Amino acid sequence: MAPQRNAGAGAEAELPEYAGHYRLESCLGSGGMGVVHLARSTSGMKLAVKVVHAEFARDPEFRGRFRQEVAAARRVSGAFTASVVDADPEAERPWMATLFIPGPTLSDQVKRNGPMAPAQLRRLMAGLAEAMRDIHRVGVVHRDLKPSNVLLAEDGPKVIDFGISRPKDSELRTETGKLIGTPPFMAPEQFRRPREVGPAADVFALGSVLVHAATGRGPFDSDSPYVVAYQVVHDEPDLTGVPEDLAPLVLRCLAKEPEDRPTPDELMRELRSVSASYDTQAFIPAQRTSTGEVQQQSEPADSSEQPPVKRRRRRAVLAAGALGLVACGALVAVQLLGGEGNSPKESGTRSAPAAFRAWEAQPVSSDETPQCSYGARKLICAQGGQVYALAPSDGTLLWRHSVTSLGTNGPPFMSGGLVQPSLDVSRRLEALDPASGKPRWQRDAPAHIGMQSAGGMLLFTGADGTVTAVDSASGDEKWSRPIPGQKAPLFESFPGDPLAYATRTSDDGSSTRITAVDPATGDVRWDVRLNGTLDAVGSSDGSVFFLSGDPVYGDAKAVVRYTPESKSTRRVTLPVSRQGAQASVQGNLVYLMAAGGSLEAVDMNARKSLWRIETAVSRGSTPVAGGGHVYFSGADGRLLAVDARTGTLAGQTSPRLGAKSDRIPGSLNQPVIIDGHVYTSAPDGTVFAVDGSNPSDW
Repeated sequence: MAPQRNAGAGAEAELPEYAGHYRLESCLGSGGMGVVHLARSTSGMKLAVKVVHAEFARDPEFRGRFRQEVAAARRVSGAFTASVVDADPEAERPWMATLFIPGPTLSDQVKRNGPMAPAQLRRLMAGLAEAMRDIHRVGVVHRDLKPSNVLLAEDGPKVIDFGISRPKDSELRTETGKLIGTPPFMAPEQFRRPREVGPAADVFALGSVLVHAATGRGPFDSDSPYVVAYQVVHDEPDLTGVPEDLAPLVLRCLAKEPEDRPTPDELMRELRSVSASYDTQAFIPAQRTSTGEVQQQSEPADSSEQPPVKRRRRRAVLAAGALGLVACGALVAVQLLGGEGNSPKESGTRSAPAAFRAWEAQPVSSDETPQCSYGARKLICAQGGQVYALAPSDGTLLWRHSVTSLGTNGPPFMSGGLVQPSLDVSRRLEALDPASGKPRWQRDAPAHIGMQSAGGMLLFTGADGTVTAVDSASGDEKWSRPIPGQKAPLFESFPGDPLAYATRTSDDGSSTRITAVDPATGDVRWDVRLNGTLDAVGSSDGSVFFLSGDPVYGDAKAVVRYTPESKSTRRVTLPVSRQGAQASVQGNLVYLMAAGGSLEAVDMNARKSLWRIETAVSRGSTPVAGGGHVYFSGADGRLLAVDARTGTLAGQTSPRLGAKSDRIPGSLNQPVIIDGHVYTSAPDGTVFAVDGSNPSDW
């Protein structure tokens, strides 16, 4: 049998033929840590064998975590999990073999067949409660219970994938500030106190899983993992669609404080009061597909087949911001880029000032993270209801202006030669003189669900799909019309690019229509439909770049470049899917920052991923490249630099958490590079600057 081939890059292109004595027959799924294969023992017994990715096999810390996974899985093997048959954490490619369980994951089941019936929901809840009871009895906390980690076997649900579980007596502990888990199914304490996560976190996840099974969505639903994080910690869950007899119990599972949640034993007792006898109908037989045997996945499969689930746009964050989710800076920053001034490409075009010294400033007394961009040779920031300008040379406050209409959709930006504060819905527009901070014009904003700046225009999308363009320099309305082929276009624009881009994904997620619009006139310059669920992330040298992701969860699977002049498309598949990815473009290089701090560089010309580094930040800002480094901000206020050639950490500043260090920053400022100096902000309310030429000295 020849080695199995994979479409992936590097060491993953050649997959092993055997793991120990077990022959690997086919790939069941690929996830962030490894590949799961269908295998057979010498006697013919079917097994699911997880083989660690080669890049992680070389990491001693990861090997330690894999040993912990094996130990946890062995400890909990029983009626409600996939029993461990064999494992070798010390092999060149560590692996673990469990019994193969025929049946889909809960995630796939809901995608294919829609929400579960009430009787199935009760049986699922009872089975998961029993599984959690057995897991917790042996001293293990799963910490990543989610629909893709629940297999629906004929005899009940099975909990799989203990990759980030933690035995209470383990010597391995979560790093300070490191968030581990899947945001839509993480408990509040996993964001606030990750080192103190206990069994109650699994009960919270169980409640979230039940909502997903009952409705096809989560109790805290957004395409942005950072918005979900805020909702989990602060908002009440949405239980619309959960059966009335189960809703109170699910609500208790989703209590904010661990001590307010029921234990698995209490769940089972209360379920008995809901229904005297559980429905004994199996999950699977009536819903088997015609393809025969259903594959087992312990990690989400990287499949080109898209499920028939309508996609929720990541850019709905704009609409959410417009609808008033403002408390504590809840939303992840969406960079509103104008045509004049906030592009890192401006850096390096002027001679550097002499004797630059690192500085920090806090012009506004506020524990909010400042949001800053660059324009008119100034750092222009928003914080605590104030817009202000700082001198890049030393942080001197140049002017400050109170803005009652300040919103949460990113930093102020330059457009039409004026400072445009970020806005939310039903507020007044106000453009400021960049020299003095005084208002130059004011007017009511058109009613809108999303707003973007492009080509000297402010584009407002109304709820009916009509786009209204307001001239940034004068405040005059220039045109108002729908955009052909776009139902409710939420635009993206990029520095140096005169066009604005709207995307609309098909209901089944299989294709995306991209429309390029001239902001000055509203005319369509080109229109194309490309395969996949796409989000525009940048443009360079006449091409537009997209991330292609999962239509439901948004995990990035590939980077796509489209060149309108030649009508050519290039797609580079990522070695593994990236959750919550943000990206920036420099030439033909795309830099991706994923949830959990994974930073990756993709060369579109070479059609491959150049390097990847786990940066050990809980989450990072959109990266920006310049001067041979890639810079990004961390949630703890650090500025980090990675060598753009080798992908190695070059330096980092100290954390700047501030007095309220238990809060989750709603948005992280993308660093700004000016004349070789790097500027960013932190949760302690400061704006600071460092010399970018030698990050090791920070």
